[in-house]
Amino acid sequence: MHSVESRFIAIVIGALLVFVAPLFVLFLILSSDRVARERLQNTEVLLEANVQALGKPLWDFDKDSIDQIVAALQADTDISYVHVRDTSDVIDISRPAVSPDPDDARSIVKTDILYKAADGIKKVGTAEIWIRKAGLFSRFSKDEVSIFAIFFFAVATLFTAAIIGNRITIIRPLMRLTAAIEATRRLGSRHHVDWTSNDEMGALAHNFNEMQSKLEREENELKLAHARATDIYNLTPAMLFSIDAENRITAVSDYWLTATGYRREQVIGQSFTDFVEEDSRAAYRKRHETSDSGICEVTVRFRCADTSVIDVLILETGAAASSSRQALSLSVMTDVTDLKEAETRNHRQAITDHLTGLLNRQGFETVLDELIGDVDALGQQLACLFVDLDRFKWINDNLGHASGDDVLCQVAMRLRRQLRTNDVIARLGGDEFAILLSAPNARQLAMDVSDRLVASLRAPLIVNGAELNVSASIGIAVYPDHAATAACLLQKSDMAMYARKRSGKNGVQLFDNNMVDIARKRLETEQFIDQGLRDDWFTAHLQPIVSLANGRVAGFEALMRLHHPEHGILPPAEIIGIAEENGSIGRIGDCILSKSIASLAVISKLYGLGDTYLAVNFSPLQFEPALPARIATLLLENGITPARIVVEITEAVLMLDNPVVRDVLDALSDLGCRIALDDFGTGYSSLSYLNRFPVDIVKIDQSFTRSLSSDQPDVRRKSRMLVEGIRTISHQMGCAVVAEGIETMEQWDILQGMKIEFGQGYLLSKPLPLDALLEKLDEFAIPDGPEHRAMAS
Repeated sequence: MHSVESRFIAIVIGALLVFVAPLFVLFLILSSDRVARERLQNTEVLLEANVQALGKPLWDFDKDSIDQIVAALQADTDISYVHVRDTSDVIDISRPAVSPDPDDARSIVKTDILYKAADGIKKVGTAEIWIRKAGLFSRFSKDEVSIFAIFFFAVATLFTAAIIGNRITIIRPLMRLTAAIEATRRLGSRHHVDWTSNDEMGALAHNFNEMQSKLEREENELKLAHARATDIYNLTPAMLFSIDAENRITAVSDYWLTATGYRREQVIGQSFTDFVEEDSRAAYRKRHETSDSGICEVTVRFRCADTSVIDVLILETGAAASSSRQALSLSVMTDVTDLKEAETRNHRQAITDHLTGLLNRQGFETVLDELIGDVDALGQQLACLFVDLDRFKWINDNLGHASGDDVLCQVAMRLRRQLRTNDVIARLGGDEFAILLSAPNARQLAMDVSDRLVASLRAPLIVNGAELNVSASIGIAVYPDHAATAACLLQKSDMAMYARKRSGKNGVQLFDNNMVDIARKRLETEQFIDQGLRDDWFTAHLQPIVSLANGRVAGFEALMRLHHPEHGILPPAEIIGIAEENGSIGRIGDCILSKSIASLAVISKLYGLGDTYLAVNFSPLQFEPALPARIATLLLENGITPARIVVEITEAVLMLDNPVVRDVLDALSDLGCRIALDDFGTGYSSLSYLNRFPVDIVKIDQSFTRSLSSDQPDVRRKSRMLVEGIRTISHQMGCAVVAEGIETMEQWDILQGMKIEFGQGYLLSKPLPLDALLEKLDEFAIPDGPEHRAMAS
């Protein structure tokens, strides 16, 4: 086991071995060498002294003395062997008797024994002395050995003190520090070190305890923050969950579990995709592809624990993995099932007509685009039928909108019954319906279906217990024969429907290219009307109305004309029809009324024409409550009395029986203006109009006037009877009679003979602008007779 203490002992021993031991060995070596040299010197001195002492005994052959000297030499502790021999080999003494191993001898000293005789120095023998090898400690003296023992004791004491001091000052606090760390690791709580001292170990223990206290506080704060975050995570009323990089669920909130019905152990570690319906998984996997801000959003179908499926909106935010943290994510899952159902319901309502339950215009256009793609893929045709009811406005105005709604529902049901299951029908608005038929030969199919649709409307509708007849005009356009786009197909079927309307209604019309020219001409006319109102192209032409008895001028009929700078006078009937459809007839009527009254003021200055009247035609759309006040203002500005103004209306206006129209007519009559019933006998004529409305003048339609001079006797006879009948009834009702369209003297004479008071027509004068009319008036007689006075009154 590698411990601090063992390493410390190893370091101390190593230091002793590395530093102290070599010095001690060196000291031993030096001391041993010194002792050895001293002993060797002593031995040499002893040897020299004793050897010289052997000279005389050997000379005298005194063996006893020699033995004593040899014994004395051999008694020295450093000498292991002594051998003395004389030169004559008489004396040969060895001590000990057996020589030791030469390897045990440190050195062998041989020397000659000399004797100083009378005749000089003589060699009397040889001495051989072996000096034994001395042990390491045997070389030292007791004092030196004592020094060595003291040194060893000091080193051992120092070593022991270092071990004990290390254990007390370092090992014990370290062991307590280790125990505290181990207890912290095993038990999870922050243990402190029970150690106090004023040294580094005390500072270490103190700092460690401070660190433990700080970490304990931080851990408590983290635990508190984690508990608070967990509580917030679980108590937030939203379905929160987290996933890892592999889409595995790592955490879910309590609300998520409550809302989905799962248990936490059922979902943790599972792939979130497993809980997503198969048809939504691809969208969920691609959720990050549409994210630009780091927050991805996706709506999927989620399967709950009870196998029910809900629509959920998932908002996911996250951070990518880095060297300092793992990948993080937090997702919020919101149940949007009700919202999706509401969106579906709203979408269905947005594309559905609330009254009939059919598609509306928006839904129809969507389906039309889809069907065009389908027929292109199948190589088929697509027919669009544009259906418009012919008398729906009359029904709304006279029977009320509730009855109109009932009619629309019944018509929608009848139309639907004539179609196939996959055919599309929609109500575009008002009384307009559209039908789509796809087939290889859609043109013929459309014609057949249209005939059936027209036939289905022949039977009367039952509205509020009464029978009501309706009809429809149907226009047909076929893709790709007539149109290349959805919008163009609908537009051209609409053109065909209006062409059917202009041709007499109640029927079917297939689109042809001439209709484009008609539509272009209509658009051009609308542009002419708009520009004419801006640039004052509209003018009032006046046509004289004369007494048939004497030919004198009784009044004038104001007629609208549009004088184009390049195209001249445009057909008024076409302009009036378009103006009534686009709503500009009111502005045109105001312009003509103002100019015609101003013209009457000019004419009134002429001699004999001061009492002539002005007849002005009014469209039904002009009958607004403000009309009497407008006329009164113009009359006041031009100095014209109301009695000189005749308001001409058609039977169609009276037939509407609109309360507003009736109130306006009564107000005009109260103002002093007179009312003329124009084109009498051509519409839904009813004698009750003469009784119910304040009519002062009846105008006989020009068709009856022309028939009076017809080549066919039967026609002439019937026309004469009709004119006489109108005259008689009108006179009986107190109304004057004006004949329109007099073109021949024969017609003049016949009308004059029938006691018709007044007439107008090309025989007398065509409608003229004011300047030309002033010149033309010179040809007429001055109107001062009783007929004029009766008319003017």
